[in-house]
Amino acid sequence: MITAHVTRATLVLGANQSPSVLDVSKLGATSLRRRRGGGGLVLLRPNDLWIDWWIPANDPRWSSDVHVSSIRAGEWWAGVLRHYTSETVSVHAGALEGNPAFRMVCFAGRGPGEVFVGRRKAVGLTQWRVREGVLLSTVLHLQPTNDVVEYLASVPEGLSDALDHQGLDSLHLSAPQEMLARLRLASSPWRFRTTEIVP
Repeated sequence: MITAHVTRATLVLGANQSPSVLDVSKLGATSLRRRRGGGGLVLLRPNDLWIDWWIPANDPRWSSDVHVSSIRAGEWWAGVLRHYTSETVSVHAGALEGNPAFRMVCFAGRGPGEVFVGRRKAVGLTQWRVREGVLLSTVLHLQPTNDVVEYLASVPEGLSDALDHQGLDSLHLSAPQEMLARLRLASSPWRFRTTEIVP
């Protein structure tokens, strides 16, 4: 289990996503990176809760089914979040959903394993697979990231509203270290490390 954080605002493109979705003249001090997993653009900030799990192919938690792997990670998160909210916490178990025009941004749709509190997404998820195993990457933002649209070359109508998601602030979660401890227990056993992404 890996906890990671960025040292400044960072836009992260999906593995196969073209930088042409962005107006690079608007980046300013915001960094631009690419992840190995699929999906759309994510805006990360220093206090977001970003958790990765590397599951080797010889680990009993590994599955050849991409949905099973994602849903398992979502259930780890959901089990923890239920300790902190009275709202309904659910894990999306179906296929990718949402307006295809909005898929350029991760938090505007629903993907397998992603976690919702009430009707709003709380945890986004992507995965990267190789023969040796799977990397499951998840994030629970501190605050809304609707302002990601400010970096786009073209903004589909309604996208900003579709990005209305939960965060640590809206869920009144003030003890992320306690949440991390619960996640480690829910998904154990793991080696644990922290990574800082310096642009």
